[in-house]
Amino acid sequence: MNMDAENIHQIFDWLWSSGQLSARDIAQLPALGIEVVINLAPPTSSNALPGEAELITKQGIAYIQIPVLWEKPQLSQLEQFFGIMRLCENHKVWVHCAKNMRVSAFIYLYRKLCRGEEEEAASQPMKKVWVPNKVWQAFISHALRVHSNRSLQADGSKGRSPELKRQARRTSDNI
Repeated sequence: MNMDAENIHQIFDWLWSSGQLSARDIAQLPALGIEVVINLAPPTSSNALPGEAELITKQGIAYIQIPVLWEKPQLSQLEQFFGIMRLCENHKVWVHCAKNMRVSAFIYLYRKLCRGEEEEAASQPMKKVWVPNKVWQAFISHALRVHSNRSLQADGSKGRSPELKRQARRTSDNI
């Protein structure tokens, strides 16, 4: 497939990541069998695609947006992402942000903390996309400290707030 998005990576047979998708990219997602698109960029990102949610849902693909501010990623957003990823493991998923920087950091943490992968495997595609800046290094370190001693249950229920559990149920209903 020839796509416009930058930093496209297929992580698993069911998971892809990239920078901002174009309308042409979105039109190609059904051919890949994509069932869910998760956007980690705020709608105010400089390269946001106007009407992205509508373009995606018109393709019959579920659309979820977790607007992670570049300068201030939140642990609650990471936990929301973990919950959604658990629900999507039997679906083909495309996760994107503006340049695949937010996404590659979130996927690194998902692979490390939820899937228990070794550093070398978990760090891909982040190592290929970028070297996290001070804000993101601090965020990643904090997430690793908070979650590393916590044994996450397969259903993701341990440590999740009632709001996160409600979000996960709503997401599950829409997939």
